[in-house]
Amino acid sequence: MTAVSDQRSTAVSAGESAEEDLRALFGQSIAVFASLVGPTHVVETANPAFFATIGEDRARTGVPLSELMPELAGQGFVALLDEVYRTGEPYTGRDARIVLGTGPQAREVFFDFTYEPRRDASGTVTGIRVIGVETTQVKHAQRLMVEHRAMLEQIARQAPLAEVLDGMARCIENLAPEQVLVSVLLADPDGRHLRHGAAPSLPEFYNQAIDGIATGEGVGSCGTAAHRREPVIVTDIATDPFWDDFRDLAERAGLAACWSMPVLARDGSLLGTFAMYHRTPRVPQDTDLALARVFADTAALAIERHHVEQAKIAAEARAKAAHEELAKAVRAERQLRAEAEQRAAAAAELADRMRAAAAAQAARPHPEHCQLGGAQGCAAPAKVKIADSWGDAAWGCESHVEEAILNVRSVFIASEELGGLAAYVNR
Repeated sequence: MTAVSDQRSTAVSAGESAEEDLRALFGQSIAVFASLVGPTHVVETANPAFFATIGEDRARTGVPLSELMPELAGQGFVALLDEVYRTGEPYTGRDARIVLGTGPQAREVFFDFTYEPRRDASGTVTGIRVIGVETTQVKHAQRLMVEHRAMLEQIARQAPLAEVLDGMARCIENLAPEQVLVSVLLADPDGRHLRHGAAPSLPEFYNQAIDGIATGEGVGSCGTAAHRREPVIVTDIATDPFWDDFRDLAERAGLAACWSMPVLARDGSLLGTFAMYHRTPRVPQDTDLALARVFADTAALAIERHHVEQAKIAAEARAKAAHEELAKAVRAERQLRAEAEQRAAAAAELADRMRAAAAAQAARPHPEHCQLGGAQGCAAPAKVKIADSWGDAAWGCESHVEEAILNVRSVFIASEELGGLAAYVNR
């Protein structure tokens, strides 16, 4: 009995020593570690990384895990613990999605984890060790790469700029670990004003109010960032002087912080601004700024591509308009040429009539009827005599005389009783 008791004591001591070694091993590790005991999974001990993950305000032991983290109910993790405790079989999960916290403080994280059963000297399961490594950043990086590639493909296939920017804003809002509202403003050609580009989650009244704001020092986060050509980080709108003119508007929209970055072309010219708004005052982390830079550069690519396409469309429109004007001028020239040819033919015909009339006057100096009616003749009285510089003369009615004056060069009124051409025109 003594030997058996000694063996059991040795086994217990070894088990306790191993548990202490695990606590020491994971004490300063970035991996989360917790030792649970009993069928209700009471938290016996846990490392700082575990409490940092679930929230320092919940850093306590001696309570069941389901009481310490009630949000786990319905997510399946407590049921898995029950299964491991019952069967003694370990369980490993990969890229498991966990929602930590509740309400506005809830956040999505991903973990690789293992549930390892703890046994006493007799082999009976007495608890479970939880060991996990957070993979949230890796998961977000993978999602970021996928979303970024999709946006680049949109830009390459010349999707509408509004569609690209709206999709980009929604992508960032989904990827960000904390709630964020994204806005993209586009610079006017003169760089003096900013116009609405995309802001799918901001209130419409807010988007309308800032549409067309000037760029300048102290004009909110975006106007200042555009003016300075550098990021402007406002961590608390309620106290920052840049927001003096927009503070009431921001309060109505429920906005408490705004980080804005200028969107610049490759030549340094202003294309717009990229802003990330928050519902509570907040200081950006390095990962936040890196994410903003990535998408500011992507927005620059999309906007520059849009400008190139718009310039191409405008050039094509100008070329088309110029071609149409040239074609119109050619048609007008052809029409004028045809009309000139018609007038020349009419003039030649009238000249022939005058020569014929001049020959007829040898026998009858003042005919009774118009001599300028051509083959069809004219029954109107011959009232006016005209002549040309070659000496040919004819009598005609007023209508045919006017036609001859307009179409035959060097034709003048020859009737002495009418006082010549000037008197006839001013009659």
